[in-house]
Amino acid sequence: MTEQDVALHPLMRPPGKHNARVTNEELFFDLVYVFLVTQISHSLLHHLTWIGGLQTLILWFAAWLGWQYTGWATNWFDPRVPAMRGVLFVSMALALLCGAATPEAFGARGLAFALCYCAMQVGRSTFIVLSLPPSHPLSANYRRILGWGSIAALFWIGGGLARPEWRIPLWAIGVACEYFSPMFGFWLPKLGRSHTSDWTISGGHIVERCQLFVIVALGETIMASGLSLAESKVWSDVELGGFAASFLCTIAMWWLYFQTSSEKAEHAIAASDDPGRMGAYFHYLHVGLIGGIIVTAVAMDLLLENPMESAKGAPALVMTLGPALYLLASSVYHWVATHHWIFIQLVGIAALILAGLVGQNLAMWQLASCETFLFLVISFFSSRKPHA
Repeated sequence: MTEQDVALHPLMRPPGKHNARVTNEELFFDLVYVFLVTQISHSLLHHLTWIGGLQTLILWFAAWLGWQYTGWATNWFDPRVPAMRGVLFVSMALALLCGAATPEAFGARGLAFALCYCAMQVGRSTFIVLSLPPSHPLSANYRRILGWGSIAALFWIGGGLARPEWRIPLWAIGVACEYFSPMFGFWLPKLGRSHTSDWTISGGHIVERCQLFVIVALGETIMASGLSLAESKVWSDVELGGFAASFLCTIAMWWLYFQTSSEKAEHAIAASDDPGRMGAYFHYLHVGLIGGIIVTAVAMDLLLENPMESAKGAPALVMTLGPALYLLASSVYHWVATHHWIFIQLVGIAALILAGLVGQNLAMWQLASCETFLFLVISFFSSRKPHA
């Protein structure tokens, strides 16, 4: 797709570095995800079982896919154009309704959640398909996206109509349709497949959008720290220590992301022979990276509610899984951007898991302090040591 092709349609972003920046409309759209991420983390907090974890995973994938497909659309299409701005605002309203339905998504509001999610995904693609002439370079791509979104919608709505026990498998298939279909170019009979080499994207825009979502997710850990302390009647030494561990853990996650990988990501996309594929990799990885932040936020909630309780069972698991998942995704993200591993991060994943296994007889604040200390050390040396 050439700059001339882009300029031919008023819906497209005009060529030029200035026009690839993140717009105020996109920042406004992200406000909804402050609420949606909070709803998802609280859903896990109140359902700390294997089934609850699986349900939360599906809800998180739905939230991420809604944001991801919107992010790709605004990379190509200008949200400052009134029609595209309207699509963004409608998507905001639907995402907000999804967030409101999240606590009962596997209960009484399953169909409401599914309908709002499908309206957002299918509606966006339908608008673009109807707006682009068949000869436009992105028209065939969006017809394929619309096809897979419609297939996924059958499973989402079917799950919303089905008994709650069928909701997990049906919605998991719906997630798989939209998450994995880009890996084979949204292939459909007669329509064929798209090629990432044909996707002319702005690396700076993709990277900045992901950075902003990371900030939104880190805001959830900040809220967990502040709200729990605000609700406490007496600020004891243990509670203040738990707050310090929670806050320092958030700083470590910020440090690890913004000081070791994100600065290199834009260059990696710009220098790639296939920037569309690189951008897709970054989106695939961020679902795990931000998922790690959400699980860590749940761990911080548990810590600040009961800092003296023993860290056995589910609390110890989330306190270990969140940082370990975040560190694993961060390590792979850095490798994709630079083709180098950071050795201390690989060692750190094992150290975090080991601390979680041997520290189950500790109090919550003690295990959290150990995990946070490890995280800070890993973040510090990741930004200074030569890469393996």
